[in-house]
Amino acid sequence: MHSLVVTVAFAAALLASLGLKFWLATRQARHVARHRDAVPTPFVGTVTPEAHRKAADYTLAKGRFGLLSTAFSSAVLLGWTLLGGLDGLNGALLGSVGVAWGAMAYQLALLAAFVLIGALLDAPFEWWSTFRIEQRFGFNRMTTGLWLADQAKGLAVGALIGLPLAALILWIMGATGGLWWLWAWVAWVGFNLTLLVLYPTVIAPLFNKFEPLADEALKHRVQALMQRCGFAAKGLFVMDGSRRSAHANAYFTGLGASKRVVFFDTLLSRLAPAEVEAVLAHELGHFKRRHVVKRMVGIFGLSLVGLALLGWLASLPAFYLGLGVRPNLGAPSDALALLLFMLALPPFTFFVSPLGAALSRKHEFEADAYACEQADGRALASALLKLHEDNASTLTPDPLYARFYYSHPPAGERLAALPEPVAS
Repeated sequence: MHSLVVTVAFAAALLASLGLKFWLATRQARHVARHRDAVPTPFVGTVTPEAHRKAADYTLAKGRFGLLSTAFSSAVLLGWTLLGGLDGLNGALLGSVGVAWGAMAYQLALLAAFVLIGALLDAPFEWWSTFRIEQRFGFNRMTTGLWLADQAKGLAVGALIGLPLAALILWIMGATGGLWWLWAWVAWVGFNLTLLVLYPTVIAPLFNKFEPLADEALKHRVQALMQRCGFAAKGLFVMDGSRRSAHANAYFTGLGASKRVVFFDTLLSRLAPAEVEAVLAHELGHFKRRHVVKRMVGIFGLSLVGLALLGWLASLPAFYLGLGVRPNLGAPSDALALLLFMLALPPFTFFVSPLGAALSRKHEFEADAYACEQADGRALASALLKLHEDNASTLTPDPLYARFYYSHPPAGERLAALPEPVAS
């Protein structure tokens, strides 16, 4: 393989994906703006014109910001690769950390520096999204101090978890020969399964408070639902989501005996008990229809293919040179290979992302159908409508944009598929 082939393929994928993103975003903006002042017929009487316009304005604001963010991210990607940013960072660390502390320290320093620089570049966009867009539409509840604390905690937790995993993967890449990618995959799967067990009780409480569900009537109702569904959880908890956002949600997390059901306090304050039960029944539908297991197996399978591909590419000088980086001569290039693969892959996989979105929407319909079997379908419909309104989700997305991106069906399709939709 010639390096020019790699360069041309990457540049073509980057430009094509960027062009498609902008085209879909402009379609979405035009479609939402065109329908801004007219509530769709099925929702007349249940959604106010003010709420409909707010959802449209929120969607348009996020879309405009998304275009800017996408353009910036593409420029950064180009800077890291073909314009030599990663090559320069690698040379600086190899000549300082590598000489003083050895190969492993240099590689970990390269990964850490890359992540830290990326976080610094992303921070202004995250801040603007939180304190300008979310604030403007009444969703943000965070203070600047809390936001900064979250950023610091995120980096600290990422370092405590990510650096040992990275060290293990790098050791495997250097010590296990041509099939290193298979052993790295085994380590990665084991790490993720361990993280699923530890996340609810060790990691999540670092960012939010979790209190046992205190409403005895609701607790009894939820426990009866879980018993009907054959779902055992370690506890029912309320999370202080209102501390950061007005958006609402419910979920279950964990693996095996560590599973727990979590309600946002914003959800409990907005929905009636029957609606809470119906929303949880939907989440349990994902469990009963084995969506979580299927997605996990799918992710693990794709990661195996990805690591096998990386195992081949990492042995080709053209892979490095074609992406703007000179492979190391007197030191391992394993960290470079990991970073380049992570940078170069998204422009290619973007074109198949609609397949994942379509599968996710299918699972949402199946979970809704299960919820209607175990709870009140009309309560589920009213809950979904409230959540769409509270989250300012547009009722009039561009159909093609929705097919490409939406992991959940548009509100009209989703409510129409329920046995007893709230719209009439």
